[in-house]
Amino acid sequence: MIRACSELGVSFALDDFGTGYSSLSYLKRLPVDVLKIDQSFVHDMLSDPEDLTILEGVLVLANAFRRQAVAEGVETVDHGLMLLRLGCPVAQGFGIARPMPGSEPADWAAGWRPDPRWANVPPVDPMKWPVLYATVEHRAWVAEIEEFLKGNRLAAPRIDHHLCRFGSWLDAEASAGRGERTGFQAIDTLHQKLHAHANGILDLKNESEGTAAFTGLSELHTLRDGLLEKLKYFVQMA
Repeated sequence: MIRACSELGVSFALDDFGTGYSSLSYLKRLPVDVLKIDQSFVHDMLSDPEDLTILEGVLVLANAFRRQAVAEGVETVDHGLMLLRLGCPVAQGFGIARPMPGSEPADWAAGWRPDPRWANVPPVDPMKWPVLYATVEHRAWVAEIEEFLKGNRLAAPRIDHHLCRFGSWLDAEASAGRGERTGFQAIDTLHQKLHAHANGILDLKNESEGTAAFTGLSELHTLRDGLLEKLKYFVQMA
């Protein structure tokens, strides 16, 4: 039926890909043109590294099977920026438009203009995606440290700066002789300071110095924000 409709010029999209009945086997069985990435993976991709990893996997699959990927659930400009940098230029969600009566889309489409910050955003080389991931991973990591200090996590999220994904990428880039680029050394140094300060806070917590540990959160936020700000510009050069 799908093939017959395709001969008439009707195209099909596989909705909510990655959840429920929308399984990987459908990529092989059904001659669809579009994969719509379920919004549950898109919504939290800016704060949840695992959702971002799933999103990456779906985009790789879509590319491998030569399907157009459409990201559902884009609510903010930052969602759109991340998708563009991951090489996914097609999306839907409240960040683009709210639901509207069937009589309105034509007029809306004629007058709609994308946010200026979405203009001329090139996709980042997949080999350099760790730079994109670093913003999400370190934002989530600092949040986990706060939850541990508050007693909402049993285990401390202690991570050596060499072992996180971004740290491994920085080490590989330096070993390959690419550590002299503008801004690289500053980011590497700030990244190490962030991890060192975080581990110092966790040491205070383990030594039953809870008040001192909480006091260190302010500096932790400052280091995190400084790293994220530098990464915002560094990703353009990545």
